[in-house]
Amino acid sequence: MQDRLKRLKFRAWHRGTREADYMIGGFFDRYSPEWGEAEIAWYEIVVEEDDVDIMAWALGTGHPPAHLDNPPLIAAMRRLDYIPLP
Repeated sequence: MQDRLKRLKFRAWHRGTREADYMIGGFFDRYSPEWGEAEIAWYEIVVEEDDVDIMAWALGTGHPPAHLDNPPLIAAMRRLDYIPLP
């Protein structure tokens, strides 16, 4: 489990743009300590999606595909309370 979380943390914080790193990595850092197997499996799929799509889900300007539509996690993503301020 720890190896999976380490890989996910790296993938979450190395997206290619600072904005995506803060949003996707910040979400991981804030919520992953509370996750069980189902949430980790969901996030493993999410981080393979395009940054622009993930950011649209978090901003509420887009909707995730049916296989990723997890209302509690999408709601947490939309709170945006996890983005670190410089």
